[in-house]
Amino acid sequence: MKKLLVAGLLVLAINGNALAQEAGDWKIRSGPYVVDPKSDNNDTVNVDAGAALGINFTYFFNENWAFEVLAATPFSHDINLNDGGAEVGETKHLPPTFSLQYHFQLGNAFKPYVGLGVNYTLFFDEELSGPLAGADLSLDNSFGLAAQLGADYDLNDRWSLGANVRWIDIDAEAEVNGVGIGDVEVDPIVYGITLGYRF
Repeated sequence: MKKLLVAGLLVLAINGNALAQEAGDWKIRSGPYVVDPKSDNNDTVNVDAGAALGINFTYFFNENWAFEVLAATPFSHDINLNDGGAEVGETKHLPPTFSLQYHFQLGNAFKPYVGLGVNYTLFFDEELSGPLAGADLSLDNSFGLAAQLGADYDLNDRWSLGANVRWIDIDAEAEVNGVGIGDVEVDPIVYGITLGYRF
């Protein structure tokens, strides 16, 4: 996914016709997203990467400034023990993210942008297996900052291809059978490739 994202950004850098968005425009984007947590999540367990279909809605205040809401189908993550790497469970989450974006105008079809906002991650369907089968796992929901870098390439005045990368601050307090095992610092890098439509 990382190599595909880099290739996508290189393709997007090719010059094309200038198609500037305007105040009041909306853009909807959708495509595959990968949530890749950092490696040292917790002293006891670590969380693997997960993929899902993402969708975002962007409203343009003018040609530069916009507000974006990111949503997705649930991401599913395996949970492994640090000692030996045995899989001991899984969890699902939804990561709604709200960002203020600045879109650079380069006078062509390549539209890079940056964004900063907040994320609220809801964990659910936590299950334990293997050596911890039968135990009860609980992960608290998380609230934190989110930053992004992305670009769209206008195919015409409506359709575009896009790629983006985000860092999200996700920290969840974990309990097994009601006993805390500390924060699980997911803090993922999120990669996405999208097809967009402006209206």
